[in-house]
Amino acid sequence: MSDNQTSASGASTNQGTAPASSMWGGRFAGGPAAIMQRINASIDFDQRLYAQDIRGSKAHCTMLVKQGIITAADGDAILAGLEQVLQEIEGGNFPFRTELEDIHMNVEARLAEIIGEAAGRLHTARSRNDQVATDFRLWVRDALDGMEAALKGLQQALLDRAFEHAGTVMPGFTHLQAAQPVTMGHHLMAYVEMIGRDRGRLADARVRLNESPLGSAALAGTSFPIDRHFTARQLGFDRPMNNSLDGVSDRDFALEFMSASAICAVHLSRLAEELVIWTSAQFRFVKLSDAFTTGSSIMPQKRNPDAAELIRAKTGRVIGDLNALLIVMKGLPLAYSKDMQDDKEPVFECADTMELAIAAMTGMIKDMVVNTDVLAAAAGAGFTTATDIADWCVRELKMPFRRAHHVAGSLVKLAEDKGCDLPDLSLDEMRTVEPGITEAARAVLSVESSVASRISHGGTAPDNVRAAVAAARAKWL
Repeated sequence: MSDNQTSASGASTNQGTAPASSMWGGRFAGGPAAIMQRINASIDFDQRLYAQDIRGSKAHCTMLVKQGIITAADGDAILAGLEQVLQEIEGGNFPFRTELEDIHMNVEARLAEIIGEAAGRLHTARSRNDQVATDFRLWVRDALDGMEAALKGLQQALLDRAFEHAGTVMPGFTHLQAAQPVTMGHHLMAYVEMIGRDRGRLADARVRLNESPLGSAALAGTSFPIDRHFTARQLGFDRPMNNSLDGVSDRDFALEFMSASAICAVHLSRLAEELVIWTSAQFRFVKLSDAFTTGSSIMPQKRNPDAAELIRAKTGRVIGDLNALLIVMKGLPLAYSKDMQDDKEPVFECADTMELAIAAMTGMIKDMVVNTDVLAAAAGAGFTTATDIADWCVRELKMPFRRAHHVAGSLVKLAEDKGCDLPDLSLDEMRTVEPGITEAARAVLSVESSVASRISHGGTAPDNVRAAVAAARAKWL
């Protein structure tokens, strides 16, 4: 997609569509070399913009008629012709032609075949530069809205499982080592929070995106008395962009979309990694059905969490797409450069990848079977309630925490030496470490007591989790 002659000069735009070999007008006498056609054409991928391109053209045409720049008769013909083109594309009956380079010229050429010379008036007071900028913003806005809806569905699935398992104990980890008992509901709610921030980033990006570049023309605006506020409203934008140079050359909106996507993909990858670990034979915390696993070609016992593994891999692709566009944009002077034709493919791939990854993760969260007995056994392993005895010493014996920490550590060593868990130590054995310990201290060593005691805001206590689920439903759903 490159800049086309605009009608600000009054030159070629009212003369119908030029032959494919001379679409740029009288400046070029010969056609491009075959290799130039191959590197220059974008129709193989930018045909995805067809709905946005036709929508933008309809708004532009309606404005041209309203402003008296073209006649109502020509406007009616153009609108009817554009609707026919839309139906042909959606019906799979539209012959996309590489020699016409891009979606804009393919649509315009077909429009000329349908309605004749009036088609050439559509490009009055615009350029392919502001046309593609408008199309692309509309497409990314649609992608943002689609991703936001998909993430809402993922949050719903996480919230449903979190409420279901608000009291299901499991080990909480730091350094992938058993640390303190938590609940499965609390663990899943952490991802609800992450996805909520992802949705917030998408919403913020949408606000900044929602300005219309249409009417910026090639780079300097136009001498025709257009109404940019009208076309902005027609296309659902909040306002027109304030600077025509910025209007045709800005791709911040695409970068923000991919940046938010990359952060979200990292969140999905972290959860995917947990599912890979949790489904392993060594953990067996959860099980995924045949719907989201595959077998081995040689080992019949295997159930591989391929959907989760592929989400991990696809995160790298999303991050790569963001890097690709950052590198394309980093050295471009104002205004439009042909480099920007390469902005579409990474954005399209990013959107497609995120759509698939979010759907797969939502499916796995709904599908997973939680092995509560395994989780309960693991929750108490590894001396996970050691902090609880330290806290008891602080509360009941008025110890400084550092001393209480030393006491708890000594109890852990005693249990290790005896080959048992902390709750298995007798009261007399515990008193060899700290004489002030009473039978009441032993009550805090159970996993259930530990999680129930974590009542601080954001803590893992089951009632906290249930309240957090209710608050998140009210906020996000």
